[in-house]
Amino acid sequence: MRATNVGHPSAEEREATEQGSRTGGRLCLDIEGTLSLEVRWIFAGPLPAAMAGWIGRFPAQTIVLEDAYLVDPHLPGLSVKVRESQMLEVKVYHGSPGLIEVPGRARGRLEAWQKWSFPCDPVDRGSDDPAGWRTVRKRRRIIRFPQAGGPAVAPAPGPGEKPECAVEIAEFHASGADWWTLGFEATGPAPVLRGQLEEAAALMFGRALPGEVELDMDACMSYAQWLRRWSASSP
Repeated sequence: MRATNVGHPSAEEREATEQGSRTGGRLCLDIEGTLSLEVRWIFAGPLPAAMAGWIGRFPAQTIVLEDAYLVDPHLPGLSVKVRESQMLEVKVYHGSPGLIEVPGRARGRLEAWQKWSFPCDPVDRGSDDPAGWRTVRKRRRIIRFPQAGGPAVAPAPGPGEKPECAVEIAEFHASGADWWTLGFEATGPAPVLRGQLEEAAALMFGRALPGEVELDMDACMSYAQWLRRWSASSP
């Protein structure tokens, strides 16, 4: 899996360079990436039917996709994946600012990340994953709170420029096993991220979770952490 035009400027890069020369040498490239604050819980087994009803009180967009994650070699502090065989995404972990705690509802560790996305050549994996990669097939239901305390909306694909918090329930399948996850991802300027996530959590957890679901520290982990645990226990 390789990025497109490695060592050679893409059409977009040439365009940005030309525009930079027209604007005093300022290149119009996204070198800062996207900042996010996230918390996620992952569970073995199929998604409980009651959870679909729990999130269903807000408008949601459903997306079915396939991601391939790099699991070997292990790169501490990095998460690398290819989305839908055509977009390389690299995330850098910037530590945890603490916990989110909603009494009687949820407890988890917040994680700060920075993400970059690059187009890549289509990947033909055939029937097996390339060495060091794991494919995860997902069905995601996503709602988005565009501003703290604002109404939930069914999002257009991809995050926007304004501060927001996306809430996701996803079913996913890997190596013959079913899993599901609930995650919150706030994006925008760093100073507002925690407020965005906490406001969204207050709205979501305004209704109690189904009785069989417990969002505790044992289930709290990123996809990168889950992949390490799963890969270590898989043959």
